Amino acid sequence: MAYFSISFVLGLIFVAPYLAWVHRLSLRDANKALGFGLFIAAVIYIGFAWFNGNGNWLVVELIGVAVYGLAVWLALRYSILWLAAGWVFHPVWDVCVHWLGPGTHIVPAWYAIACLSFDLAVAIFIVVKWQGARVMKTAG
Repeated sequence: MAYFSISFVLGLIFVAPYLAWVHRLSLRDANKALGFGLFIAAVIYIGFAWFNGNGNWLVVELIGVAVYGLAVWLALRYSILWLAAGWVFHPVWDVCVHWLGPGTHIVPAWYAIACLSFDLAVAIFIVVKWQGARVMKTAG
């Protein structure tokens, strides 16, 4: 349990400066930065697959990049909530594939757990920021 807790808190420590930086950006730039962040979060797994897996795992991780890239595109084109959905789905991928699933040899457990808290914090941040922007737009 301590291992999980330490890894979970580590994700929160890493996400804090990222979210502090994004919070200072305009809404448009924040959306782009959050989208780029999701894309990078997915691309990191290609590196893990390259070094710890095989060609099959590389394909699996490339599919992940395509899925998260689609979420970014949908968010920039239609609604930021697609980006929040991508950040919510990413820890599901972490847990089901890399922490408890068939890809445990690809990603260290501590990393998958840290991503769980990191990604959920970003998703919550997006929804809160989006709600704030909606309220301000309605009031203004």
